Amino acid sequence: MRLPELLAGAASLVALAMTVPAHAQQEDEQLWLQANVHVPLDDNTRVTLEQITRFSDRMDGVYTTEYGALFGQKVTKGLEFGFGYRHVSFYNGNRNRDEDRFRQQLVGNYGRFSFRLRLDERFHPEGDEIGFRIRPLVRYNLPVNKKGLALFVSHESFYLPNATRWGQKRGYERMRNLVGFVVPISAKTSADIAYLNQYRLGRDGARAQMDHALSVQLTINLGAKRKRDIHPGD
Repeated sequence: MRLPELLAGAASLVALAMTVPAHAQQEDEQLWLQANVHVPLDDNTRVTLEQITRFSDRMDGVYTTEYGALFGQKVTKGLEFGFGYRHVSFYNGNRNRDEDRFRQQLVGNYGRFSFRLRLDERFHPEGDEIGFRIRPLVRYNLPVNKKGLALFVSHESFYLPNATRWGQKRGYERMRNLVGFVVPISAKTSADIAYLNQYRLGRDGARAQMDHALSVQLTINLGAKRKRDIHPGD
């Protein structure tokens, strides 16, 4: 795949999200910051410590923080299984209640293509029902030079297979599309710097929402160099 074709594909994903008329949706400018630290336990096993902070113009500052850990086990060449926990807190204009999440995922790296299939279980203080989310993600990395600089595009969908009395609604909920660069900082540190477009569908009378975000994800790998991970903590 040539670079012009790759950029055209990324533009098509964003354009698809923007097909809803502007008056029918609300938009927001955001900043997403994330830090991941990979701690090796052996050659095939590691723990990832994660922290996320998200800022929103419409919600007057910080609206979400997330802290968690993820255990990853390499099962075959290029394939890793993981499971973990995350605590999510909400602030300012985000009126949701804090929640706990467990997750399982399968991550594959095959040449320039990567994928992740994640299952989330959401535990909410206002009810004992578990909200499930299925999140497939695909990513393409295009090396720019031999020092590790690369262009990437990715797409992630969110499907909710069940509804809960505390507020989760069943069905296709949102998509996230990114286009950006992997920037090497040192032998063990890199940053993903990208434009992120998130589109939430308007359902049950609610307005659709499109978020435009600068996404900066710092990854520190304390072990030996491995194949490029894709959003290990997102």
